[in-house]
Amino acid sequence: MEKWYWMAVVVLMGLTVRWTVSLHSYSGAGKPPLFGDYEAQRHWQEVTFNLPVRQWYFNSSDNNLQYWGLDYPPLTAYHSLLCAYVAEHINPAWVALHTSRGHESPAHKLFMRATVFIADLMIYIPAVVLYCCCLKEISTKKKAASALCILLYPGLILIDHGHFQHTYNSVSLGLALWGVLGVSCDWDLLGSMAFCLALNYKQMELYHSVPFFCFLLGKCFQKGLRGKGLGLLVQLACTVAASFTLCWLPFLTEREQSLQVLRRLFPVDRGLFEDKVANVWCSFSVFVKMKDLLPRDTQILISFCVTFLSLLPTCIKLTLRPSPRGFRFTLVSCALSFFLFSFQVHEKSILLVALPVCLVLHEIPFMSAWFLLVSTFSLLPLLLRDGLLLPSAATVAAFCTACGAFFPAWGAASEEALQLGAFVAAARKRKFLPRWSLPFLPRVVRCLFLASVTIMVLLTLMTVTLDPPRKLPDLFSVLVCFVSCLNFLFFLVYFNIIIMWDSKNGRNRKKIN
Repeated sequence: MEKWYWMAVVVLMGLTVRWTVSLHSYSGAGKPPLFGDYEAQRHWQEVTFNLPVRQWYFNSSDNNLQYWGLDYPPLTAYHSLLCAYVAEHINPAWVALHTSRGHESPAHKLFMRATVFIADLMIYIPAVVLYCCCLKEISTKKKAASALCILLYPGLILIDHGHFQHTYNSVSLGLALWGVLGVSCDWDLLGSMAFCLALNYKQMELYHSVPFFCFLLGKCFQKGLRGKGLGLLVQLACTVAASFTLCWLPFLTEREQSLQVLRRLFPVDRGLFEDKVANVWCSFSVFVKMKDLLPRDTQILISFCVTFLSLLPTCIKLTLRPSPRGFRFTLVSCALSFFLFSFQVHEKSILLVALPVCLVLHEIPFMSAWFLLVSTFSLLPLLLRDGLLLPSAATVAAFCTACGAFFPAWGAASEEALQLGAFVAAARKRKFLPRWSLPFLPRVVRCLFLASVTIMVLLTLMTVTLDPPRKLPDLFSVLVCFVSCLNFLFFLVYFNIIIMWDSKNGRNRKKIN
């Protein structure tokens, strides 16, 4: 009973913060002719409500794809249609074909905010609560503390309830989390179905697809492909095929329909990256203009090869030695590899890395909280553009307060708490690092943390208070991306070390049952 009392308090706090942030501005407010992501979501409701399904993804006089054309999978479109029915019932002018374009009003803002709030409450928040309740070997208050820190993560709150991204991240991430819960608790078919729904809601869930595949394949190998393993493999294949077929059914009537949807989902013509994103290709384009030097096909090939090679070792280990703990950490590593090296990355895609980091927050609180702060900082140019400085500062302060109150700060930066013991032991044995440097690793991590936080605070103050030089109008945005990228590369190395030298995986100690 006590557990549910604390969880109820945590959920109320999370909902209060979300609704408070939603009172502020949103993407493209009062900025014609394209406005912003808010208008994109409203426009999708207009298109799905007024046009037949076969026209949703095709350019026409009634559906100008250059004006926020639908470019997400079918489940996003169905969700837009559902919201459109509710909007039409409240005020038909909100979804009227053509005439509703660019519509803005206090009542409509309240409706749009409520759709995000309800989606969060129905899908994402229950998944977080159930995940934290299922954690083993920690007290009830620690479970509630983990849930509070996850629900107060600033990045997701600011993007969904402040910026208003044109896809509801809480839906795709919530479905992915239900998938994580399912496969971690040996409800493999339900977990697979939940992840298929996440993938059919937002194609960027591909960031998580490889660990899901490797973990389930590893389970089949463990059971034996000549026995129960083969049966599980067939059942999983049928579940995935059925889930995709149901989601895509209206678009499978004609070959051109399916191809057009795929072309909209993967618009390679947009280039290697868009805007200022804290990945390798954008950050280092300051020194080497890869977008200008190489043909697009070569860029795609290079990004694919680098991404594949960076995630290969951890995925091989997960396949050979599957465990829920290894699965969670591999989700972090693979999602971060996709974000840093893949083709056509958006700055908001960092939320796909933040979700699995939230899932290991109770295991390595120091590094997880640090990463989540950096991921929010990487969104700074976008948040300032939307006038979200005050809610950004408030949510970051609330998140830091929660983490500092419930998880020890410097005590969590010891060798044991950082889970570097196995790595240090291997380094001593094989001598691939100087022996004198090993005792100083926790101290080095602390120093890097202080340097990282100091630079982020200074860059934030400079971005807010100073005007960039005329010849370098994007100076501060580029610096934010570059600093964030360096941090993310460090975290990629760290999480790979945790996975590859993790003796707990070998003993298969499950924290989720």
